[in-house]
Amino acid sequence: MKVLYLSLAAMLLLCLAPMPYGYFMLVRFVAAMAFGWLAYRYYKNNKVAATWIFGMLALLFQPFYKIALGRTVWNVIDVIVAILMIALFVMEQRNGRKDKSSFALLSDSDKPEIEENTFEFQLEGRLAPDELIYVANEEDKELTELFEKNPNVLDGWGQMIGFHIIYLPMLIKRLKKKEVLQYRAPYLNEVKLSNINIGNDFLLQYLNNPADKGKMKHGFLRTENIHRGSDGKDKAVNRFYPLSPKSGEPLADQLHRIGKQISQERQRRGFYIEDKSLDDFQKDNLKIQTDTEIGFNAQLGEESTNDLLEEVRERIAKLRQRGIAEYILEQLIHPDDRLSRLVVTKDFRILLPDYNDMEIKMEPLVKAVFLLFLEHPEGILFKHLPNYREELTDIYAKLRPSGMSDKAIHSIEDVTNPLLNSINEKCARIRSAFVGQFDDRMAKHYYIDGPRGEAKKIALPRDLVVWE
Repeated sequence: MKVLYLSLAAMLLLCLAPMPYGYFMLVRFVAAMAFGWLAYRYYKNNKVAATWIFGMLALLFQPFYKIALGRTVWNVIDVIVAILMIALFVMEQRNGRKDKSSFALLSDSDKPEIEENTFEFQLEGRLAPDELIYVANEEDKELTELFEKNPNVLDGWGQMIGFHIIYLPMLIKRLKKKEVLQYRAPYLNEVKLSNINIGNDFLLQYLNNPADKGKMKHGFLRTENIHRGSDGKDKAVNRFYPLSPKSGEPLADQLHRIGKQISQERQRRGFYIEDKSLDDFQKDNLKIQTDTEIGFNAQLGEESTNDLLEEVRERIAKLRQRGIAEYILEQLIHPDDRLSRLVVTKDFRILLPDYNDMEIKMEPLVKAVFLLFLEHPEGILFKHLPNYREELTDIYAKLRPSGMSDKAIHSIEDVTNPLLNSINEKCARIRSAFVGQFDDRMAKHYYIDGPRGEAKKIALPRDLVVWE
């Protein structure tokens, strides 16, 4: 910046001498580009007056449409703008000396920690390999306003270094908008959800050594390792990268230094990314098995069923929001076993009134299978499905008042044939209908499930089932 100021000042002052016409055109072009860039720079820093000044100078010096002011007026303008550039240079010099002096006077605890930056956390989970979470044990108004009013600062930096940056106060707002929190706790209404808040000191409560909290004023956490502690629980070793608002070092320089440090640390460790994109529930669902009974336990059998569950997995991934560690959501809301009543209306709609009047939608044959198992709390063995063909037909006929076609009758025969995979597909669709709406911890009480070789059933207590 200081070189730019002096260079522009020198070029403008040379315009007072008898220079060739081409030089004046060069000065116009260079000055217009420089002033335009300075206007943008001051705009990004929310300096309105400077933005207007340099914006007007860029228009004045632009070479495309010449403003005829006369040689004398232009010479006066050149001198005034050159003085402005020299004044800015002097201000930069003074600020630089002041910042260096302030940094030298800081105590060791205030200076950025570079070497010893590892801290152990008592966490059940860990950050993903490409996540950085901003933490702070004290508020800094300047940093808070910067990050909340200009989220592109952290997002842009994260993209450059290949990390997803998580700023918790903004995260909670995004999760509310995306209905992620209600997915985990469908019994919460909008009022209760609006009262859920989180601060930048959230993760510090899990420090293995609480005294370390004082060393983590402002900065970013990154999980580097996880190991088993003496108490038998997993410990996450996180690296902390401090930001020092009082250091005098520009924020952009600090972020650049942190990104470089992370890169060097990862190279030394031989960085390896383990695929953590699927939780245990999803991994179980992606195992391909053959016979009907085994296929049911994985909710899979043929490729079409696998595709169904892939859709469910993708929907859950979108709800949980890509890049967010699962344990953060666990700490925000602890899903409990609060179950809703299940109401089957006169027109066979399936409602969960205690989950904000949620409606579970299914295709007619899928819904018929669900209602069949709902009417049999004792469960049904797949090998005995032929014995329930007539009952399933009666239920399906009520869902299709227009009448039963040959195709519909054939579909019922397939579903009740234990040698085919049709029943697995219908159970997978029933499962997707519930898991696609709320967390599996509660959804598992509503879909058809059961151990291998035993009767499959819907676990929901029947005192919660209401038939209108």
